[in-house]
Amino acid sequence: MLIIPAIDLKNGQCVRLKQGLMDQATVFSENPAEMARHWLAQGARRLHLVDLDGAFAGKPKNEAAIKAILDEVGDSVPVQLGGGIRDLDTIERCLDDGLSYVIIGTAAVKNPGFLRDACVAFPGHIIVGLDAKEGKVATDGWSKLTGHEVIDLAKKYEDYGVEAIIYTDIGRDGMLSGVNVEATVRLAQALTIPVIASGGLSSLDDVRALCAVESEGVVGTIAGRAIYDGSLDFRAAQEVADQAAR
Repeated sequence: MLIIPAIDLKNGQCVRLKQGLMDQATVFSENPAEMARHWLAQGARRLHLVDLDGAFAGKPKNEAAIKAILDEVGDSVPVQLGGGIRDLDTIERCLDDGLSYVIIGTAAVKNPGFLRDACVAFPGHIIVGLDAKEGKVATDGWSKLTGHEVIDLAKKYEDYGVEAIIYTDIGRDGMLSGVNVEATVRLAQALTIPVIASGGLSSLDDVRALCAVESEGVVGTIAGRAIYDGSLDFRAAQEVADQAAR
């Protein structure tokens, strides 16, 4: 089970939002590359970047900060990026810059043909981010709720050839209220591709609960606010996950 630190970027800074609200941002670092170095030193084996400005603008907006992080990380761990990735040229540029995976969210829902093309053009590098509230998928930086069921869409994307699904429970993101393990497992059981849990991770008990369902296909979880405000010790969380796998 991978514990994956999130580095959310807004105006070139590392921030955390509550429930995706841009006006509810807390700045945790003005140097995202330094933050990446910190998580690597703590034992992170993958990093999760989100271009928040890009998610709302529909195109990357924090490229300088992303490149600085990639320069810092080098080839040491895979780095994945979501937020504003809406065309094949952007994906190609991201991968050329050194990203291992790109995460397609809103564009996957609104333009499934683009997602299919991306999977064909860049096999093994495309992850879909499905953000949901009460089982329904949300788009546009979580500002719009669709009528689509998470599992139905995920199955379709699996057929396209996506590498994994990141499942976020919007109602829990940034609220330190615990991961929605039940909904995450339901999704993982319906798929053969890996699922990464996101939203609400707040304690070692959450980590243990996710480790208990790793065999269902939940391969990792994204850690956000809890590892920044100190309520969850990242190194301890990864050690608990590693022990559970032994």
